[in-house]
This record gives sequence, structure tokens and C-alpha cells, in this order.
Amino acid sequence: MLRPQNSPTREMVNLDGTWRLAVDWDRTGLTDNWQNRPLSGRLEAPVPGSINDLFHDERIRDHVGFYWYQREVRVPRGWDGERIFIRLESATHEGLVFVNGTKVAEHSGGYMPFEADITDYVTAGETFRLTVAVNNELTNSSIPPGEIIELDDGRRQQEYKHDFYNYAGLHRSVWLYSVPGVRVDDVTVTTDYQGNTGHVDYSVVVAGTSDADVRVKIVDEAGTQVAEATGDSGSVDIPDVTLWRPGAGYLYELVVEVSQNGELKDSFTQRFGVRTIAVEGKQFLINGEPFYFTGFGMHEDHETLGKGHSDAHMTQDFQLLEWINANSLRTSHYPYSEDIMDYCDRHGVVVIDETAAVGLNWAIAGGIMGGTAGGTYEKGHIDDSTQATHKEAIRELVDRDKNRPSVVLWSIANEPDTAVDGARPYFEPLVELTRALDPSRPVGFVNVMMAPADQCTISDLFDVLMLNRYYGWYFQTGDLQSAEKSLEQELRLWDEKFGKPTIMTEYGADTVAGMHSIYSQPFTEDYQVAFLDMYHRVFDRVECMIGEHVWNFADFQTKYGYARVDGNKKGAFTRDRRPKAGARALRQRWADKLGR
Repeated sequence: MLRPQNSPTREMVNLDGTWRLAVDWDRTGLTDNWQNRPLSGRLEAPVPGSINDLFHDERIRDHVGFYWYQREVRVPRGWDGERIFIRLESATHEGLVFVNGTKVAEHSGGYMPFEADITDYVTAGETFRLTVAVNNELTNSSIPPGEIIELDDGRRQQEYKHDFYNYAGLHRSVWLYSVPGVRVDDVTVTTDYQGNTGHVDYSVVVAGTSDADVRVKIVDEAGTQVAEATGDSGSVDIPDVTLWRPGAGYLYELVVEVSQNGELKDSFTQRFGVRTIAVEGKQFLINGEPFYFTGFGMHEDHETLGKGHSDAHMTQDFQLLEWINANSLRTSHYPYSEDIMDYCDRHGVVVIDETAAVGLNWAIAGGIMGGTAGGTYEKGHIDDSTQATHKEAIRELVDRDKNRPSVVLWSIANEPDTAVDGARPYFEPLVELTRALDPSRPVGFVNVMMAPADQCTISDLFDVLMLNRYYGWYFQTGDLQSAEKSLEQELRLWDEKFGKPTIMTEYGADTVAGMHSIYSQPFTEDYQVAFLDMYHRVFDRVECMIGEHVWNFADFQTKYGYARVDGNKKGAFTRDRRPKAGARALRQRWADKLGR
């Protein structure tokens, strides 16, 4: 699914702003056909943005079910004769879209875009009523999974096993856009290089006709055309190529033009970077050079906004990543906004791209407490319906991000239950699917602490190992001397058993900003620094370690729990982006590690 763009043949209208909002308290909105009339009440909500932290009524924050959005939209009068689409960049976790009362789209999965052709339901120059019903419910068939608890007093509670707040709403932009009837429907680009010559393989899918001429040209960042070709698939060489590099970026444009009888029908520009990825022995290579990951697991999470996207907040976060000498991030634990991914492409930020498959583990709850009754891989928990949803999530992620040079590794799950027999039949088909969809990138998953090297049943299936470890925090709390021995012992076991490049994708300690002690006391900023220093000493002694992603970039909101005081406090920065002592320690560590 190509992201909309303005081009000589395409136009876009942004629908962000303040929309009408109604809460479907009794789950009657669909049966009562709310989409057929203006929503009742006086509530309004911003798009993009999460609903939960906006209102003084706690019932709105805690509501389990549908929220309804609505606004009037005018179709530009110049769009007569064009195909007209509505596109939502996300609706968390399920979205139903209605145009003048007619359902035109339905999508499950809260972090991916979806769209509908509404040409037959609207008229150029006139207005229509756009209604979106957003459902925040999680079940065993959703990704991430959850379950709904019916309380004796009639209230419904959402239970889920991931350790971040279940924000709901239209978190990213909504667009109305036009395209020609004969148009570019998909583009795939893969790259290689030899010496100073870049090699680009491309494939174009054209919709609306089986008889069209396709021409492509490649333009560099200076606007100079450097190559061209004809045909809907082929190969193009770029002389004196500028490679996409970590920390630098560099994007070319593949301009695709579709014509019939000499008349231009559509023009679409796909940005891409020329670079290679390889896993060789215990090394991860970008452009043939060993790459060491420094950075964070992050969250789309800010005060008031929740998971709503903001360009200002995004820019601030990336400036802080640059300041702290981070060269990479993991989209934990869901696909991020396309605006964030575009920024990574432009600026050379390396990305581990993760699906929303977090919480596939009945043995834990958000990584901190004992699990509920029953096993993970059984009917009603993680079963065939979950796997089907998981497969679709992988398809959508690869389809959206396949052309991004910043994406170097697919992460198909975070902390699933992999020390049990049911894990392998669940995950093996997912690994095969990911490789079939994109043979050009390695595949990984993030291993939980309860599935060490001698117990994990699936790690051999993957190209890169990613580990979340909390010695000195959840285990051996406050005893960094013992934790150091345990951590090194385990990492050496992974190295000996698998000999694969290994990234520590999570390590960290909850830290209260401003809290200090002369003792090795958990929750202090002093302990955070000592904790990080200990892990770094171990990483430097174990050969297979090729990266360190601290958990987390910034403090973030979670559901209520006795182990969480106003959220998770493992951030190097506070939730409002003020550095803790650990941030300065990391800045120096990564400057030394990267030779800056």
C-alpha cells in the first residue's frame, strides 16, 4: 500500500483537526446506526491523538469498546473524474469507516494504515459526512492479545499482558486523496552495489489497465537524473553512487511514470537508499562494514498526546537521540508512524522494525508479575486465530516498510513464551513467511529472560539474536556484583550455543529523577548509572555482542499496578524529556564506542 503523495497526477487533503466524538457506552452504536446521523453530545477530540488523557471524566479514559469520531469533508471540485480514497494511518485497535452512512472500510490492527476507494460515494465539489468507529478491545485473536473481563457490577475491564498503556483513538493522520484511474499501485525496490556503481532492481504494479507503458528515472538528492529504464520491472545502474549510511542517510528518488498512447496517466515517486545488509558469523554488516547498535527501545508516548503523532515531539526525540550518540532504535512494540520512519530514512537512523506481537506469553504479565492460569499455546489463548492475525500483521509491515533503507532487521515478536513445546509450530511458519515476503533482510524476535539459551525452542530459526535481560533489577535486585556474573555467564552460553550476532534489546532499571543515595540503592539515578556501567563491561567481554538498546528512551505510561508508579520509570529521559544521570553516562559510553 503506497503512502499518498502530491505529484503531477495526484493530490492530497489532510483531515487532521478537531472532530466530534461520542462514547459508545452501551455498545449500541452499530445497531442504532450512529453513522447515519450527526453524533450526539458536545465532546470533541483532536486527530491525531489518544482519547484517554484528554477528559476529566475517568469513565472515558477507562472505557472498553467503541469511540465514534465524525466530521464533514469537502471533496475538491477539481477531482471530478479521479479515483478518490480515504486513508487512515492508524485506528487503535479496530476501525470502521463510514461515508454518508455506508461502511467503506474495516481494519483490525492499531498501528498500520488502511484505506478505501470512495469514488462511488462522494461527488467532487460537495461535502460528505465521514464517521469512524474506533474499538480499543483486545482479544486472544488480536495482536497484541488480551481478554475482556466482565465484572459483577456490569463494568468491563480490558486485561492485557504488555507493559504499556492501551491508548485508543486515531493516533495518526487521516487523508483524502485522489489518483488517476490508471495508476501506480505498488513499487518494490532492492539495492546492491559493486565498487562505485549502485545496482537497483525495481518492480512496478499498475492498476486500472493491463496495457500501459512504464518508464522510471532515478534522481539524486541534488535533483539530477542519474539513470533511467523502461518496463514495469528491471534493473538500473547508478554510476558514482552515494550509499545510504548510518548517521548520514542519502535518498534517491525512483520516479515512476505510467503512460498510454504517449499520454502521461500517473507519476509516483518512491524514495530509496542504496545499501546492503548481511549477517556473517557474529557480525552484522551494513555496506560490508560491521555495525554496532547503540540506542533504545522506544515508545510513541507523550503526556496528553498518548500515542498521538506530533511532528514537534518527533523532532525533539530525534534531536535527543543525536545528542546521546544513539545510531538506532527498535519500534517497540508496534510499527511506528510513517512520519517517524521517513525521518529515519532521511537521517540515517537504523531501525529494527517490530510487529505489534507483544504479550504472547501467559507465563508473565508485562514482564513483571506472575502469569494467569493456563498455558500460552492453547485454545482461547495464543491459538490458530492469533497466528492468522500475526501473519497478516507481518504481511502489512513488510508491505509498508519494504523499501525503507533504515529498516535493517524484522522483529516479529517481543518476549513470547518460547521455552515450551507449542512455540515452534507457532513461530516456524511466521519465520518462513517473513523470509518469503522479504529475502533481503534478516529476521529476529526478542527473547524473554525466562527462555535462556538451553531452553528456548526457536532461536535457531532466526538470523540475529535479541535478548531482554534484567539481572540487577527484576532478578538479583540491587546486587550488581552477582548480576554481573549471571549476565556474563548467560551471554557466553548464547555465544557458545548459537554463535550468532546478538543485540541486548532491553536492559534498564526504574529510576526516579532526582533521587540519589551514596549506597547502591535501586530507583536512584546513581544506581541507574552503576547498572548501565555493569552491563557495558559485560558486553565488551563477550564476542557475539553487536549492540545495546537501553530500555527505555523515556519514561512512559502503563496500566495500573503496584510495580508501576505513574508508569514505567526506566527512561534515560523523563516523560517530558529531561535527562537523568544515566543519559549523560550513555552519551559518553556511546561516543567512546563509536569513536566520536
